[in-house]
Amino acid sequence: MPIVFVLVALLVLAVLVTGNWYMWRRLFRDTTRGPGAVRRWGVLVFAGGWALTFAAFFATRSGAPFWLKQVLAWPGYLWLALCLYLLLAVLAGEVVRPVLRLVLERRAARRTAPAHEEPAPIPAGATAAAPGSAQSADPDAPAPGADPAPSAASVLSAPSSSLVGPSRRLFVSRVVAGAAAAAAVGTVGYGTHGVVRGPRVKRVTVPLAKLPRAAHGYRIAVVSDIHLGPVLGRGFAQKVVDTINSTQPDLIAVVGDLVDGNVKELGPAAAPLAQLTARHGSFFVTGNHEYFSGAEEWVEEVRRLGLRPLENARTELPHFDLAGVNDLAGENYGQGPDYARALGDRDRARACVLLAHQPVMVHEAVDHGVDLQLSGHTHGGQLWPASYLAAAANPTLAGLDRYGDTQLYVSRGAGAWGPPTRIGAPSDITVIELASKQT
Repeated sequence: MPIVFVLVALLVLAVLVTGNWYMWRRLFRDTTRGPGAVRRWGVLVFAGGWALTFAAFFATRSGAPFWLKQVLAWPGYLWLALCLYLLLAVLAGEVVRPVLRLVLERRAARRTAPAHEEPAPIPAGATAAAPGSAQSADPDAPAPGADPAPSAASVLSAPSSSLVGPSRRLFVSRVVAGAAAAAAVGTVGYGTHGVVRGPRVKRVTVPLAKLPRAAHGYRIAVVSDIHLGPVLGRGFAQKVVDTINSTQPDLIAVVGDLVDGNVKELGPAAAPLAQLTARHGSFFVTGNHEYFSGAEEWVEEVRRLGLRPLENARTELPHFDLAGVNDLAGENYGQGPDYARALGDRDRARACVLLAHQPVMVHEAVDHGVDLQLSGHTHGGQLWPASYLAAAANPTLAGLDRYGDTQLYVSRGAGAWGPPTRIGAPSDITVIELASKQT
């Protein structure tokens, strides 16, 4: 196992070094005429960015002061996102580069090609001047000895661009590099603004065959993956709470990954959760990040804030059962999911809604006759094209799906992990409106 770990680490390091050298070459070396300050600044930018990233990772997993974690987290994690989109933009530039070069070459060729001067037409009734005659038939012809006007051919044959040879290559490199940098910065800026602004409300209607008519239109506000930590703090939590309360739900379900840190550091950030308001209360189940952050302490903290943790437990609401299971990560701490305890003795004639952090847990839900499972975990991929990897690892990436008689809804989550940036996977708080099929 140590040998495998070392080999994987070396492979990752090799990919990282190669990718950064390639970006430095395209953005700095190829856009300058020779060694100088610009290239040195490029080295400093890449080395400094990764130094901040690794420092942020190490600080988060160490006993460093929380203020230091906050200082390092923003630039360190944003650098990850920026590098990803710089690499994608530079790769896209490889397609643009030869096309732009070809366009410039053809344009320069057209402008420098010699033009053939056409003889001037002779007006009707005029006699062509004999060769060597002193006077032209054209009264506007210049007098003998006068300087002749420049011909069209001489104007067109003059070079109109200095973009030839190395100069053209340098121009193309600078245009492509500038466009790549602008695209990457713009993309990351847009995605970060979307996270900091806060999640938007998404509404989904889910029909349940066993739901009684009296519960038709019952609203469950689902929020997952808030990820309070050094980047997203109390202000972000307040936005999430205000957004949830504005939907006036009947029930609130917090389905894991609330925090990235311990209660001592993040207790104040989570305090706004005490303001959550719903007719039938607020419920919580653990996600994998709770087990990295001290799950038992957080379970007690959310209980103190007024949420009800469902640790492999079930409660009977007026018209359906609500159950919750621990996350799969809890198995490493002797606190894994226990479906028999949460669902084993329930009345299967009643509709059942299960809170389970990871979508992959739906297969057990099907075996236990669950009607609807509410999950998160995937972030919808968070950063395209990572969405393809997330889709490969989960049965459903985002949205509503069906497995046998069980429906699965996966929220993209309210916050973000790592870079506070989302591209192609906007954050959401989902209001599930249950619909009865009974008449």
